[in-house]
Amino acid sequence: MASLTADFSFVGVAGRRLRLGQWHTRAQEARPLVLLNGIGMNMELMEPVARALPCRRVISFDMPGIGKSPDPIIPYTMPCMALTLAALLDRLHLDVVDVLGISWGGAVAQQFAFQHRARIGRLALAATAAGVAMVPGNPAILSHMADPREYTVARTLQRNLATLYNGGGRHAVSLNAAMPPSPVGWACQLSAFSTWSSAPFLPLLSVPTLVLHDEEDQLIPPANAHFLHGAIPGSRLEMFQGGGHLFMLADPDGFAETLRGFLDAA
Repeated sequence: MASLTADFSFVGVAGRRLRLGQWHTRAQEARPLVLLNGIGMNMELMEPVARALPCRRVISFDMPGIGKSPDPIIPYTMPCMALTLAALLDRLHLDVVDVLGISWGGAVAQQFAFQHRARIGRLALAATAAGVAMVPGNPAILSHMADPREYTVARTLQRNLATLYNGGGRHAVSLNAAMPPSPVGWACQLSAFSTWSSAPFLPLLSVPTLVLHDEEDQLIPPANAHFLHGAIPGSRLEMFQGGGHLFMLADPDGFAETLRGFLDAA
């Protein structure tokens, strides 16, 4: 029977020490799915989504300075993290995977699809945008992101995550598994996204792509999903309602059902 809890370990990849998580490691029938998380989010927060995909091996890792991964020694860029993901796949002896990028992780997913097209089967982008070309979200929510102390102190973390990630949502989302990112980790993620854009290469993506978004997302407004859908040739768009930015946690089973239909398509 597939494990409902991840197997966690530490692995050295491309000069970095990363905390790795794998769910359902015995599921071999379908391509493995790499799950890339949002800013400041440790892997445990996305466990409901991983659990809802029991027939597929799910692989994730904490970004440098996030969760239990050590701080980066020097700042990194999106192309750098895409290269790190490729090196991780080499370490796991995986040639081709499907990729699900959520929010900030969607930026890494887009960059990976551009840099390493031969290593990706299908691409799913949830609650994400094209970087500096994005339509900005609610200023009241975005203003909190500039101060790392708002997210790296345990007593304020869950309050701010509830505002940041569930903005616009009408369904309760549990954030009990949240771990405070380090100030360095948070700042590096903000910096990497603020200097990056996928707009120039989106029309060049040739991988089957599903864009998923929620109509009430206040952090990354739905217009960004429509932009991605319009720019990526042959992409498919699925809109959800009432879950806010973390709609995939508001309804993990419904999200997983939509995702499975796309990933398992011939």
